[in-house]
Amino acid sequence: MKISTKGRYGLKAMIDIAIYSSSENVTLKSISERENISEKYLEQIFSALRKNGLVNSKKGAQGGYTLADSMSKITAGDILRALEGDLQVVGEDDIDKDIMDLCIKKNLWDKLNQAINSIVDSVTLEDLVYEYNKERNPEYIYYI
Repeated sequence: MKISTKGRYGLKAMIDIAIYSSSENVTLKSISERENISEKYLEQIFSALRKNGLVNSKKGAQGGYTLADSMSKITAGDILRALEGDLQVVGEDDIDKDIMDLCIKKNLWDKLNQAINSIVDSVTLEDLVYEYNKERNPEYIYYI
């Protein structure tokens, strides 16, 4: 499984909104400029995010996007599934129904799929924003 640019850019855009939407709606143009992502591509991404209930949109001069829920309730898994679909290494349609394939599915593919979903569902948007802010503004400790 490989996460596409849509999934990667969607995560970046959601972190951007989480950081900048506390005082105002965030426009696609501003996200595009800060994150160096095509505004047209962001339109596609935000269409899917809106349909999946992760962002709210407002039209007009003061329009833009805000998170539909708190950062602590939106997971990386929610965002990635909205943009990528099911997060599976091997899907049900890719498996023949013979005994060997079923054995591999049960002992490997299902475990990999569970691990991936467990990880992306354990990381919230709040976690990502916290880590981003920590990297952006490291606290230096000086020893004398």
